[in-house]
Amino acid sequence: MALNKRELFLKRRLRVRNKLRKISDGRPRLSVHRSSKNISVQLIDDVKGVTLASASSLEKDLGVVGKNNLEAAAKIGAAIAERAKKAGVEEVIFDRGGFLFHGKIKALADAAREGGLKF
Repeated sequence: MALNKRELFLKRRLRVRNKLRKISDGRPRLSVHRSSKNISVQLIDDVKGVTLASASSLEKDLGVVGKNNLEAAAKIGAAIAERAKKAGVEEVIFDRGGFLFHGKIKALADAAREGGLKF
């Protein structure tokens, strides 16, 4: 019963999401998505089912259009922290999806923490 990369990713994503549901206590979820060319993050209120803030490497004002590297991840993390403050959010739970917590995902999380988000 060999699983391919996609199936392992989906299993990991469900495992992470289920654990987060148990400990969320109504806090918004900081959800990260990474593709081969871009990286994006959303601040989601699961109780109301709305997106409170978002940031992506596709936004021209961040200056990292179409990049998916550590520098872009750090800028996006800082941007989402700033936008979360404007939305009145200080504490979140970090949803890395099925991605491993290293490299770009870690750089984004560290930049968001430096920007003032607590998770």
